[in-house]
Amino acid sequence: MKAEEFDRRFDEGEDITDYLDVSKARRPGHETRRVNVDFPSWMVESLDLEAKRLGVTRQSIIKVWLAERLKDENRA
Repeated sequence: MKAEEFDRRFDEGEDITDYLDVSKARRPGHETRRVNVDFPSWMVESLDLEAKRLGVTRQSIIKVWLAERLKDENRA
């Protein structure tokens, strides 16, 4: 399919997902990078308690809380 046909179908609201290969799609700026952070024992224990209460992993709660704080800081 030529680009003009693809664009026309998209512009007309047609479902074009069958024509896309998203197997290698990436979100710029959202690549994962591993970092190591040391926390005091009491903090890890508190994180684990809160994560268990919410039914999520320790890593998940850390990422969510950091993201929330960063968004707040960017608004200020």
